Amino acid sequence: MIATASAFPQWLAQAHVPEQRLTTEQRGVLQAAFAFRQRCGADYYTNRLLSHFLLHSNTGLQVAQIARLVGFSRPTTSKHQGRSSKEAIQAAHHRLAGRSHGKLLPRFAGPIAEFLLGHPQATRYDVLDFIERTWKVRVSTVALHHFCKKFGLDRATRAAARVPTPTLANPPTEADTPTPTVADTPAQPQRIALLPADPPIALPPPPFSPHAPSTPGRSS
Repeated sequence: MIATASAFPQWLAQAHVPEQRLTTEQRGVLQAAFAFRQRCGADYYTNRLLSHFLLHSNTGLQVAQIARLVGFSRPTTSKHQGRSSKEAIQAAHHRLAGRSHGKLLPRFAGPIAEFLLGHPQATRYDVLDFIERTWKVRVSTVALHHFCKKFGLDRATRAAARVPTPTLANPPTEADTPTPTVADTPAQPQRIALLPADPPIALPPPPFSPHAPSTPGRSS
């Protein structure tokens, strides 16, 4: 983490931000940010709040420039982009709360599931606060992730559980089955009417032949 510069141009120079290329709006925002650091110091909370403000104030500054101004790494600052103000404060609190102590026990799964059911939009920091308030246990976000995945409490598993799957006991209803249209209905083959068959015609008996063999058992 960089030390607080004694002058505004020096603060920009050590962050590799060319002062002559700044717009009027950017210069005004950075001057206010510099005054904030001068007043509040360069501790983690100050830099964390300042980076959150600069990332979401639409100044046009690059993420790498903001990272150097507040003394964070480029990947860490980029990860902070998608977080809300509440998450930024919660992350700073857990970051400075010291090392995690204790462990997540299997008996915690039920109350955590009930908490998630009542708070479907809860973030992982909300769950960590709930665990700390309930059991006086402080754990890391990584430990919480593995615990929730093991017991099916992670966000992906909960979202998949809400999607109904058709079974033999719960077949899909007519509303789930699309109504076939004319284009979807296969054409039926045309049936050809068959005429009734003609009655059989009796053939005449064969002509008498004197050389025909006689029937056994008869005398001439």
